[in-house]
Amino acid sequence: MDVPELISGLQRGDPGAFRQLVETYQQRVYNTVLTIVRQPEDAEDVAQEVFIQVVESIQSFGGDGKLTAWIYRIATTKALEAYRKKHARKRFAFVMSLFSTDDQAGLNDRLHPVDFVHPGVKLEQQERSKVLFAAIARLPDQQKIAFTLHQLEGLSYQEITEVMQVSLSSVESLMHRAKVNLRKWLRAYYDADKA
Repeated sequence: MDVPELISGLQRGDPGAFRQLVETYQQRVYNTVLTIVRQPEDAEDVAQEVFIQVVESIQSFGGDGKLTAWIYRIATTKALEAYRKKHARKRFAFVMSLFSTDDQAGLNDRLHPVDFVHPGVKLEQQERSKVLFAAIARLPDQQKIAFTLHQLEGLSYQEITEVMQVSLSSVESLMHRAKVNLRKWLRAYYDADKA
């Protein structure tokens, strides 16, 4: 089934089209979302929400853009929403803990997420990947999206313009600033690693 047939099948509510949609885009959506939310369970939930929104919104998809770009746009939007909600709850929990008598161990569990390991990273590279993904998480949202789509998902700058709905020069600028920030934050780690 090619893309126009897939879109048509989804618009008709064809279960086979939905199955193909998930099979075709599941791994890309999950990896993109995981890079942003950094928790596998959250990434699975958000990825499911992405596919639900695709099906619910497919009638309004005019086909004037690429289906893949539209799906990435939904995925990055949903992932950022989940990330912001989770971090808002963590900040609230921290503020509340300042006024409560809870033990500090419970507070530390709430404020520090479990170790993050991306599924595409080999075992021997996991320590470095934790440091890299922690640095990526520090990037401003737009830089994080552009960097993730280009470096981790392999999208071209032109494809990123379609996903993010910004100009090519904006994508180039976002990528440049992301790389500058990452170099600055990772320099200390790599300098210590050489010693």
